[in-house]
Amino acid sequence: MSAIAVSYTVDGAADAPVVVLSSSLGASRGMWDPQVPALAERYRVVTYDTRGHGESPAPAGPYSLDDLVDDLLALLDEVGAERAHVAGLSLGGMTAIRLAAREPGRVDRLALLCTSVKPDPQPFLDRAAAVRSGGTAPLAPTVASRWVTPPFAAEHPDLVARLEAMIAGSDDEGYAACCEVVAAVDLREDLGRITAPTLVVSGAEDPALPPPHQQAIADGIPGAELLTVSPGAHLANLERTLEVTGALLGHFDAAGPGRTGAAAGGTR
Repeated sequence: MSAIAVSYTVDGAADAPVVVLSSSLGASRGMWDPQVPALAERYRVVTYDTRGHGESPAPAGPYSLDDLVDDLLALLDEVGAERAHVAGLSLGGMTAIRLAAREPGRVDRLALLCTSVKPDPQPFLDRAAAVRSGGTAPLAPTVASRWVTPPFAAEHPDLVARLEAMIAGSDDEGYAACCEVVAAVDLREDLGRITAPTLVVSGAEDPALPPPHQQAIADGIPGAELLTVSPGAHLANLERTLEVTGALLGHFDAAGPGRTGAAAGGTR
């Protein structure tokens, strides 16, 4: 197993069902801050930094998507969760799709936000090359501009500054290696193997992975539900906080009460 120990935070009651939130390429676990308080009222919420991001290590590449899945499995083991509800956005969604297809016994209900099973590889290969030559900081404004719509960005300059700092704070080589993971993703064959009840969320104005990507996922997973939010760009959870949080709660609550967790919370 190729897993590394990622940095994570746990919020909520120790005996509540576990919800794991997996983040976008370029984002630390702080991207989920708007969702955590409401989810933590009913769930044990685990947020983490993908390898190469935030406070997690950036081992030497190349990485594969299965490496990121192995990291997530090791995290579930670390927090004592045999099964969990899993939500992922963008790269986090790709990780969640692969996890649900590869290890169906570990995933209770699945939520996939602003993600894709087959992105266009070239922009991500170009970005990896740019980061290796000049670092993440020069790209941060361009990448963050895809995360929220221009009117929302204009109204929330402090948030935009925080998002740019998140991107610039990623390890250069770790970020580049994760760009190459996205470029190599082809999960079309995995969709039909997913048995977890699935919610797919699409941002109507997402320039990075537009709505047809999410439509393909909803079409490919038996019984999946598709929710499109507008206005919403790539990090639709930030712009449509109440709508997305409510949808996640409704989706996970449909599993009914249960206990999926063990040990107490905290940060690592």
